[in-house]
Amino acid sequence: MEKPALDSSEERAWLGEDQSEMQLAAIPETAESNDEDRPAWDSKIQYVLAQVGFSVGLGNVWRFPYLCHQNGGGAFMILYVFLLLIVGIPLFFMELAAGQSIRQGSIGVWKHISPKLIGIGFSSCVVCFYVALYYNVIIAWSLFYLGNSFQYPLPWEQCPTDVTTNETVKECASSSPTPYFWFRKALDITNSIEESGEFNLIMTGCLLAAWAIVSLAMIKGIKSSARVMYFSSVFPYVVLFIFLIRGLLLDGAIDGITYMFYPKLEIWGNVQVWRQAATQVFFALGLGYGSVIAYSSYNPFHNNCHRDALMVSCINFMTSVLASLVVFVVLGFRAKTIALHCVAENLGVLTHMSSNGSSQYWWPPFTVTDPSSVSLPEYRQWYNEYGSMLGPQFTDCNLEEEMNKVTLTVNNLDSAYH
Repeated sequence: MEKPALDSSEERAWLGEDQSEMQLAAIPETAESNDEDRPAWDSKIQYVLAQVGFSVGLGNVWRFPYLCHQNGGGAFMILYVFLLLIVGIPLFFMELAAGQSIRQGSIGVWKHISPKLIGIGFSSCVVCFYVALYYNVIIAWSLFYLGNSFQYPLPWEQCPTDVTTNETVKECASSSPTPYFWFRKALDITNSIEESGEFNLIMTGCLLAAWAIVSLAMIKGIKSSARVMYFSSVFPYVVLFIFLIRGLLLDGAIDGITYMFYPKLEIWGNVQVWRQAATQVFFALGLGYGSVIAYSSYNPFHNNCHRDALMVSCINFMTSVLASLVVFVVLGFRAKTIALHCVAENLGVLTHMSSNGSSQYWWPPFTVTDPSSVSLPEYRQWYNEYGSMLGPQFTDCNLEEEMNKVTLTVNNLDSAYH
C-alpha cells in the first residue's frame, strides 16, 4: 500500500527537526576539528593555575578582608557564600562551558551565539584593556617599593630631615613616615588635580618594567604564560602562609580572628551590604571580562567543566579566607597593642595619684605600678564598674573600638594626611 503524502506543514516540521538534529550532531565534529588547529594546555594543572591566577588577586587579598571588616565579619562571609552558590558559580560555569564548547575567545563566542551580540565581546576586551592599564600601575608601585625595601633603614621608617633647616619635615611630623613616603616619594602627589606636577622618572621606569614583564609573559601565548603561572599562581600562597604563621605568633592574633568570624547578623538588613557582596562575587571570579572564556577555550571539548567551576570557585573563596586571616591577625595585634598602651597611660595617672596619697573606694585591686601585670579584661572590668565615678583623665581601653577604627582610617587616610 502506498503511504499517504505528508501535509505541507508536517513536512516542514519534519524537515526542520531533521535539520536541527544534523546541526546538533555537527557541533562536536566542528569542535573536534578545531581541537587540531587551536593550541591546548600541556596539562590540567596549567589550566587550573591559569584560572586561579586570573581570579585570585587584589579582590581576594585586600578588598575581601576590607569588606568583611566593614560589613559584619562572619555575617558578610555567610552572605558572600550564599551569593557565590546561587549567582557566582552558575555564571562561572556558563563562561567555562561556552569557551570550551565553541573554542574561541570572547568575541568569537558571542558572535557564534548571535552576530548581534558581538558588541559584548568587544566591550569585554575594552574592559580588560582598562584593567590592564591600572593593574600595571599597581605592579609599578610594587616594583618601586621592592627596590626601596633593600635600603637600611627603610625610607618609610622615620621622617626625613629638611636639608635647609636641619629639622624634621613638618608635613611628615604632622602625619607619619608611611603616608609621607607614599604621597610624596612614591606618587609625588600635587595639592590639586589642576597641578600636573613634575615628570616622575623613577616611577615611569617602573611602569615600563611592569609592561615589559607582562609582554614577556604573554609573547608566545599560552606556551609562555603557562610557564609563568607556576610561579605567579603559587608564590602568593607561599607568602600568605608565611605571613599567617608569623601573625599567629603575635599577641592579639586570636582577638583579630574572633572579630573576623563573629557574625553581626543585623547587617543583613542593609541593602548596601548585599550589593557589595554581589559585586565582590563578580570581581573575585573575574566574571564578564572574557578571560575565563579565553582560558577555557584551550581545553578539550569533553573536559569536565562542572568540576572545574566548583574547584576554582572553592579555591578562590578559600584564598579570600586565608588573606582575611592574615589581615585580621595583624589588625588584632595592632588593636591590642594600642589598647595595652592605653591601659599603661591610665595606670600612670593612677600611680601619680597614689604618690599624692589618694586612695578611694574605687581604687583598683591590681598593682598600678606594674602595667605589664595588668591584663586588658581586668582593667576593663574595673573601668566598667567605676568608670562613671572617674574623671575625664581616665579612658576605656576598648579592643573592639580599636578594631573598628581601621575602617575609618582606610577610608579617610588621604584626607587625614592633608
